[in-house]
Amino acid sequence: MSQSVWDATSLPSFTDVDVANIEADLEKLLKHNQAAIDACVSENANPTWASLVLPLDQLHDDLNNFWSPISHLNSVKNTPELRAAYNACLPKLTQFYTDLGQNKALYQAYKSLAESEAAKTLSQAQSEALAQTIRDFELSGVGLEGDAKKRYGEISQRLSELGSQFGENVLDATQAWSKLITDESELSGLPESALAQAKQMAEAKEKDGWLFTLDFPSYIPVMSYADNAELREEMYRAFATRASDQGGDIKFNNAPLVDEILELRHEMAHILGFDNYAELSVATKMADNGQQVIDFLGDLAKKSKSSAEQDLAQLTAFAKDENGVEKLNAWDMTYYAEKLRQHKFSISQEELRPYFPMNKVLSGLFHVAQTLFGVDIREEKEFDSYNKDLQLFTISKGGEDVSRFYLDPYAREAKRGGAWMDSCRTRRRLSDDRLQLPIAYLVCNFTPPIGDKPALLTHDEVTTLFHEFGHGLHHMLTQVDVSSVSGINGVAWDAVELPSQFMENWCYEPEALAHIAGHYETGEPLPQDLLDKMLAAKNFQSGMQMMRQLEFSLFDFRLHMEYQKDISVQSVLDDVRSKVAVVTPPEFNRFQNSFSHIFAGGYAAGYYSYKWAEVLSADAFSKFEEDGIFNKDTGARFRDTILANGGSRPAAELFAEFRGREPSTDALLRHSGIAA
Repeated sequence: MSQSVWDATSLPSFTDVDVANIEADLEKLLKHNQAAIDACVSENANPTWASLVLPLDQLHDDLNNFWSPISHLNSVKNTPELRAAYNACLPKLTQFYTDLGQNKALYQAYKSLAESEAAKTLSQAQSEALAQTIRDFELSGVGLEGDAKKRYGEISQRLSELGSQFGENVLDATQAWSKLITDESELSGLPESALAQAKQMAEAKEKDGWLFTLDFPSYIPVMSYADNAELREEMYRAFATRASDQGGDIKFNNAPLVDEILELRHEMAHILGFDNYAELSVATKMADNGQQVIDFLGDLAKKSKSSAEQDLAQLTAFAKDENGVEKLNAWDMTYYAEKLRQHKFSISQEELRPYFPMNKVLSGLFHVAQTLFGVDIREEKEFDSYNKDLQLFTISKGGEDVSRFYLDPYAREAKRGGAWMDSCRTRRRLSDDRLQLPIAYLVCNFTPPIGDKPALLTHDEVTTLFHEFGHGLHHMLTQVDVSSVSGINGVAWDAVELPSQFMENWCYEPEALAHIAGHYETGEPLPQDLLDKMLAAKNFQSGMQMMRQLEFSLFDFRLHMEYQKDISVQSVLDDVRSKVAVVTPPEFNRFQNSFSHIFAGGYAAGYYSYKWAEVLSADAFSKFEEDGIFNKDTGARFRDTILANGGSRPAAELFAEFRGREPSTDALLRHSGIAA
């Protein structure tokens, strides 16, 4: 058996990142890579896998290993110096990848290999990697000439700048707003955990009182529990107008960037021969065409809307009957929803918090992974770190290490909001036959430990952790040795959320919760009455949540499908809302200006992927409902079909192999408590 190693270079060295020299070091590396690519092409009259693909994979890997820690630090420990260096490098990287995608000689070399006799002996993963690489050349404009080629390059450059700027504006606008409250009577209703966190944040800034920000762990408790409607309104306005012309500093306004991004995407799609950017996006996804996506979302909306309307009617009646509220404002919705949840189920996220200390949740998560997928997970104590809360874990199977992951769990200043998984290293076979093992970054923004208490998570945060870990497993349990289709690489984007959403299901299973939950002081399990209430409340307002996600998905897809130069982004959003929303946000709301998924992430004309993959994940989980949620054989089958194969086979084929049939939306609607 060929060896696999963790050597000195297998982990990134964050503390060695020399910000002053990033740009110069990158230029040197890109120059070296370009020369190596040219040499590889000129020496490959009869290309083979070993003479063409392996050397190029090595060059990609060298570049990734250099850039990955820099990009990661830019997201989790942003400084003005690092940001400047990062932004100076983006155009150089974009240029390199644009030139690579349009390298005709390299494209011909790949085509020669694909058409050669030797190609018949390639593995399934190698053949799929070749097919995807050739497709990606064609979608990168390899066939373009003259002005069209030049313009494509200019658009790629500008889009990368705009995406980065969009994300920075959201971060800066979020961080620019804070509110210090010195009179505790203004904070009635807020739970102890939220007050303690606000106090700790004020103390960190050497201020007396309670400091609130627009970061989620600070914002959500105010919207959910603060009796002070003026405070809720002030924070809602600040949050809903981030990076816009409606609030805060105008220099962070993302509206002009959104217009330019859409115009350039549309032009790029045209240059490549597509009618619109949505069709270009779907070219690499499971969905066959744009209309299929629109029909899929429309069908789900039709099946869910009456459930959402019932949710809203119930909430409105409750606010009126119990509290005399005639009109529910946008900043009242979460507050009264929380009151209604407590009224109906006598439970709140805050009551659950003491039962979900971070260390217990992690050990429960690892127990689930161990039982289902036959892996062991151990923590590493000695490694190069950029923050005291960063953790590193190694996953092994049958006594052999298979992967590692970093966990960066808590919200802090200069860290991008949200939660995500990213690739740090990809599993691949090296030219000397050694195996490089995969490494993942898992990043969340949970409420940090307060005082001498450990970090206590809400059940929503527990679910987020399981979600990101599902992405991680997809990357880390791959058995594919070809880097471009290994782990999450090469997986159709509308299937990439399958493992992540699939893992969330265990957060609602009593048998799993017995391992995930335990009181932080006594270790006692989640009391039966709390568990019953939590499960009863699982689908509380799920109709409204479903319609909200469908609203975002339709807005994103229609925006890219129907784009015209004189189209207003707001008018598309308004039209989508008129058709599917049961609650219409106030006029000043500029949700789109901080919709980073589609303007600064990889979800452009792809936000529907969450719902598309949720159909797959719910249906996959229904197999465990039939066989037992800890059934080891079913777990091994999920691991060996969905997780192990990465992008080496089409997602639809892998799903059908696991489930024994095509996917059905029934399980999703049932899990959401929506009668189809």
